[in-house]
Amino acid sequence: MREEGFAGVRLERVSKAYGPETVVREISLAIPQGEFFTLLGPSGSGKTTTLSMIAGFTLPSQGSIHIDGRDATRAPPRARGLGMVFQNYAIFPHLDVFGNVAFPLTVRKVPKAEVARRVAEALAMVKLTGLEKRFARQLSGGQQQRVALARAIVGQPRVVLMDEPLGALDKNLRYHMQVEIKEISRRLGMTVVYVTHDQEEALTMSDRIAIMDRGRIAQMGPPREVYERPESAFVAKFLGEANLIRARRRDGALRGAGAARFEVAADRPGLAEGQVFVRPEKVRLLPEGAAPAANQVAGTVRHTAFLGNVVRYEVTLPEGEVMLCDATNASGTVLRQPGEPVGLAWNAADALLLEG
Repeated sequence: MREEGFAGVRLERVSKAYGPETVVREISLAIPQGEFFTLLGPSGSGKTTTLSMIAGFTLPSQGSIHIDGRDATRAPPRARGLGMVFQNYAIFPHLDVFGNVAFPLTVRKVPKAEVARRVAEALAMVKLTGLEKRFARQLSGGQQQRVALARAIVGQPRVVLMDEPLGALDKNLRYHMQVEIKEISRRLGMTVVYVTHDQEEALTMSDRIAIMDRGRIAQMGPPREVYERPESAFVAKFLGEANLIRARRRDGALRGAGAARFEVAADRPGLAEGQVFVRPEKVRLLPEGAAPAANQVAGTVRHTAFLGNVVRYEVTLPEGEVMLCDATNASGTVLRQPGEPVGLAWNAADALLLEG
């Protein structure tokens, strides 16, 4: 039975347990039509199980799943009208490229002329025109990934699920495929639910990200929001590099080791102690003789790493904490060496106070 009011994918208090172990815990989310939505998290966080329940390969222990306004909780995979790109591509070795891409249409007994037209369109979209007669063993990893993508979109599904489809590709090819997949999904207006453990991939491709931890959604939002405004130390550390500096409230102000005084974008006055969060690229090296101010610390360079566009410094603070500072590799940059004393600073607008 079709419900009114929501086109896309909606989960309501969905859980999955295997015996005494609950791997997904009461997840509720709504993914509107056309959104590129990523489930991101470490191994064992429940992201692939969640995708499997949306696909229909795994039944939830409780809760409901709705796809384009229909209750699909108990519907078999073939009845959900979804496209799927698997981690290992699942290319049929006995079929050529045309046969692989045409497979979803042939099982639905689509007329041959329509099959030929749609396959040609899908192959053109993924830039495989002219390779129709090649078999899997004759294709590179990137070409196999394109075949899997073409097969997923050839049936013109409104929702496509992708389970770590780029994990086997090298870095350069992976980036190009990220851009292509995002562009194709936007052009077709597809809803994409994408699973990955790669933070950079999630930030590059997503309209929104749900970061999962032990079966729950730890935080959900647009990439920039969850990156710059994490709600927990787990999210801060998982989504990129993070500096977390111990702080206590004394005399109405946040204090660190020595005379350090901290100011943050959104203080939490009820929190007596916690961690000041700031990303390495927001930290800058202080020039000699800089006037003392809030959000300044002194330390010693422990390690210098030249990364091309930036120079990353690991700086040990007096109490043993280590801060990262990513300095732009500007013209005339002089590298600071291990053992050299340095001062670090950052703006209050770039810092948060987190529990922990």
